[in-house]
Amino acid sequence: MSYLFLQQYWWFIISLLGGLLVFLLFVQGANSMIFQLGKNADERRLLINSTGRKWEFTFTTLVTFGGGFFASFPLFYSTSFGGAYWLWMIILFSFVIQAVSYEFQNKLGNLLGVRTFQVCLVINGIVGPLLLGGAVATFFDGSNFFIDKQNLTLAAGPAVSRWANASYGLDALLDIWNVVLGLAVLFLARILGTLYLINNVDNETMRKRCRKEVLTNTIVFLVFFLAFVIRTMLKDGFAYDPNTGVIFMQPLKYFNNLVTLWPVALVFIVGVVLVLYGIGKTLMKTDYLKGIWPSGIGTVLTVLALFLLAGWNNTAYYPSTADLQSSLTIENSSSSPFTLQVMAIVSLLVPFVLAYIWYAWRSMDKKKLDMDEVKHGDVY
Repeated sequence: MSYLFLQQYWWFIISLLGGLLVFLLFVQGANSMIFQLGKNADERRLLINSTGRKWEFTFTTLVTFGGGFFASFPLFYSTSFGGAYWLWMIILFSFVIQAVSYEFQNKLGNLLGVRTFQVCLVINGIVGPLLLGGAVATFFDGSNFFIDKQNLTLAAGPAVSRWANASYGLDALLDIWNVVLGLAVLFLARILGTLYLINNVDNETMRKRCRKEVLTNTIVFLVFFLAFVIRTMLKDGFAYDPNTGVIFMQPLKYFNNLVTLWPVALVFIVGVVLVLYGIGKTLMKTDYLKGIWPSGIGTVLTVLALFLLAGWNNTAYYPSTADLQSSLTIENSSSSPFTLQVMAIVSLLVPFVLAYIWYAWRSMDKKKLDMDEVKHGDVY
């Protein structure tokens, strides 16, 4: 296995984790509509207990996504997670209040009231997907940072990267296209959340409300998603010369990637078709309850393809708008060959982990959640 192969392999693993994370944001999507879908206390508790069965999967995948970046592309980890400090801290804080809200909203001694913690779940349901989508959009639009590896020789301040301004990542929200993708991810999460509830909750009243929300959120999602994809395909992209490492702007870079990497283009098309198939069949057939699966698999494939377009084919996956030559590529930001090789062997365990997740998911969903279980079972 060559060094370049290992770098590309680990970018694929990171991309797959990113796709799984966006799919699992259905927890946040459903929670963002607690008060829309749950018109009384029992219905809201039914919704929260449905997502409460799965929130650990989302949180664990988020941590694994960050850990994978740390191990395979440490320069990105130090630059983005360290430089875009406030952006990532807000994301992480929203997930922390999610965990606290699930555990304490119905505990004895809750002085803040159940509704306060439910509002916290709504905040996480909106802020989490919105900012994660905005952070991913910077892979195509760039961020404000400098890289200087010579700083490692400075005893007083051996920091390789630094942010170009005092916003520490919040400036990403000033780019309208970052916000556009953030909104697309938010509304996709809401779609997946309603599809999940249709499949998981045995309550016809809530299922009817979910179907109405599927249609509304799909329309909004398509507007933002198509706008971002079309603009990205037509814009200049951040390319680099593999021989010299020099970064330069290339017209239609991401469209060229789509054409050159035709298997990735095929994955992207299949992913989009599956997302729309799950939505369309759910809307057309009132007795169809499994839309979450084609749409969920389609989400993973679509996000996987977008990540690959951002990093493969001599593309700078984390461009710098402050200094073009500071942009990060899979070649100039990865771990050593030994580290990547050892981790590649460890990654062979991933299928077993996925099998365990599938087994645990299936065990939890053997019986659909209904109002009787909420009133008499061990619930949040």
